Amino acid sequence: MYDQTEHHQLTAMAPSATRGTFTAFGSRHVKGVSISRWIVTVCFVIAAVVLLAFGHWWGALYFLPAGLNGSLAYLVPRWNLLRDAPKNVERVRELQRSRALVVDDAAARLRRIEQDLHDGAQAQMVAVVMKLGLARDHLSTSAARLQGADLDQALELVDAAHRGAMEAITELRDLARGIHPPALAEGLGAALEGLAARSDLPVDMVVDLPERPSPAIETIAYFCAAELLTNAAKHSGAQRARLEVLHQPGLVTMRVSDDGTGGARLEPGGGLAGLAERVKTVDGRLRVESPAGGPTMVSVELPSHV
Repeated sequence: MYDQTEHHQLTAMAPSATRGTFTAFGSRHVKGVSISRWIVTVCFVIAAVVLLAFGHWWGALYFLPAGLNGSLAYLVPRWNLLRDAPKNVERVRELQRSRALVVDDAAARLRRIEQDLHDGAQAQMVAVVMKLGLARDHLSTSAARLQGADLDQALELVDAAHRGAMEAITELRDLARGIHPPALAEGLGAALEGLAARSDLPVDMVVDLPERPSPAIETIAYFCAAELLTNAAKHSGAQRARLEVLHQPGLVTMRVSDDGTGGARLEPGGGLAGLAERVKTVDGRLRVESPAGGPTMVSVELPSHV
């Protein structure tokens, strides 16, 4: 859930971006100094060689400043890297904490939207449907029909309103389910099994999830599986599909394969490209292996927690 205290703490770290800017400037400065030292070193070596070639033995003394400059050019950048290593590690940790906060906050917001839709708009539409149903039943009675000739038209209007309200409820339910699938309340494994049961293709399941990933990862994995199984049923001409989900320390790997005709590609604007972009938001990776003639296998690798 969204932690406002942690948000303020992370917001207070904003000057770290400025520190990073100065660090980048300092890195370029150190690199320039190092290059200058190497140039001076080469000049000293050339001067020493020329003097020795003309018989001036004291030209060998130029090798001393050449060695000193060369040593400094080699050692100073490495010393700076070693000195800044703890700071860089802390910056990486700050970025990871910040990203985790953003991802979890987005997932929490989506769940709140789903709950608002379920308890607000959807409940109101259900009430409208019930009232319209009662009105339609009342107008359909023979006693009511004897009271006027406009009852038929009124009944048609009520029927139309009833149909519209039912469609609105269906759309709201689909929207709420699309924001955060209710099946994930039982865990990713159970949600994927339900997804496979509803697929138009027979799906062989292999699920090995000894621990639950974070909610954001479960949501991304679920929608990836739904899209990939839908693509296999619609476009591959396959007879069967296979869905594997494996968990290793820090990594969730999902593979969706089918025995279809192959030819799936990551094309700009395509569904697979959209999944790849969604996976990248959490530093995940999507790979497609789909030679002509099949089979097709799409692998999705996600961090287990963000």
